[in-house]
Amino acid sequence: MTERPWFDSDAAADGPRRHAPATRRNREAIAEVLMNALPVTGVVLEVASGSGEHCAHFAREFPGLIWQPSDPDADARASIADWCAGLSNVRPPLDLDAAGPDWPIDRADAVVCINMVHVSPWEATLGLLAGAARALPRGNALVLYGPYRRDKVPTAASNEAFDASLKARDPRWGLRRVEDVCAAAKDAGFGFDRLVEMPANNISLVFRRR
Repeated sequence: MTERPWFDSDAAADGPRRHAPATRRNREAIAEVLMNALPVTGVVLEVASGSGEHCAHFAREFPGLIWQPSDPDADARASIADWCAGLSNVRPPLDLDAAGPDWPIDRADAVVCINMVHVSPWEATLGLLAGAARALPRGNALVLYGPYRRDKVPTAASNEAFDASLKARDPRWGLRRVEDVCAAAKDAGFGFDRLVEMPANNISLVFRRR
C-alpha cells in the first residue's frame, strides 16, 4: 500500500483539495525532465498522484498528452479531481495501489511517479516497476523523482534528517539507494536512461522499457 505524498502538518484543506507545498517549488524543474522524456502524444499514467497538483500543472504544460492520475487513498483522489476539474486532458483518478499485482489500467505511453518511493515500503517500488513494465511499450519512459542515497556521494544533512523522520513515522519508509532502484528496474525489464540532478537535493531517474 502506498501513502499520500504529503503529511497532515503540510496540508491545508480547502474542501476536498489538499496542498503539498513542495509542489510549487519543484514542478517546473520536473517539467523540464518530462519535456525530454515523454512522448508527444499518448497517455501518461501518474502513480501516487497525491494532492493532484503536479498532474494539474503538467496537464497544462503538456496539453497534447492525456494524463491519468491515480492514488490508493480516497481523500487524495477527491483532491486530484478538484485540482484537475475543467482540464479536458485529465482522466478521473484511478484507485491504484502500486504494490498491487493488478492495476486498473492495461497500457500507458509513459509512467511518472513523484515522491512515492521513499514514503512507502520497498514492496511498493517493486510493484511500481512491475506494473510499469506491464503497461509500457518497448522504449517508453518511466520517470521517478525524489530524494535518494547514492554510493560514493555524501547524503545532504537535510536528507539524512528527512530519512530519520520518515523511519520514525514508519520503519519501512526511508531514502532508497539509487543503485538498488536501478538494479530492481533492470530485473523488471527496464534499461537505465539517465539521472538528473534536481533542486533541493532531489534526483530524477529516467528508465526505458526494454
